[in-house]
Amino acid sequence: MHIILMGPPGAGKGTQATNLVKRYGILHISTGDMFREAVKEGTPLGKEAKSYMDAGKLVPDSVTIGIVRERLSKPDCRKGFILDGFPRTVEQADALGEILKDNGLQLTAVLNINVPTEDLIERAVGRRICKSCGHSFHVKFNPTKVEGVCDDCGGETYQRADDSADTMKSRLSVYESSTRPLIEYYRKAGVYKEIDGRQDIAKVEADLSAALGA
Repeated sequence: MHIILMGPPGAGKGTQATNLVKRYGILHISTGDMFREAVKEGTPLGKEAKSYMDAGKLVPDSVTIGIVRERLSKPDCRKGFILDGFPRTVEQADALGEILKDNGLQLTAVLNINVPTEDLIERAVGRRICKSCGHSFHVKFNPTKVEGVCDDCGGETYQRADDSADTMKSRLSVYESSTRPLIEYYRKAGVYKEIDGRQDIAKVEADLSAALGA
């Protein structure tokens, strides 16, 4: 089972990826993890990626695609994976198709957890994080028993700077413009499935499994 998991910031991809990994016993491979692994292993591509990251520059497609090729060529990927954060463009999608073909792998499905912009903004603006243990709460959907105090450790909760409405609107605008072509790309390929991310976590998980035919 080889899956691409898509979804805007705040859609719950991380939670659902964890659930799918547990359910199917497959890998969760994010772009960030691949970069960190390549840098840690000191591969030529890892060193090149590090030079861009250290300079605060975007890692070019040629390096990103090369790192993805290295990672997906490893034996542990044959049992299945969830790819998170790649591809981000049609060009990267074309490259991924070649990588999978070269490794004798076939894409099972592209799953997109779709949540309307207004819901995502509400989720972000209401999110509160514990300064001590990092536990996440929400003023509406998962409030602390005492306002501003973590239920788990008693630490102080706070709102992250990037959880503002303006920041979220900007992030969502970038996501929408970059991923819309990918949705059409994979829809034409017959592997695209869209899940309503406004539902509770268990229902989203059930719908994802149903979309995979499992």
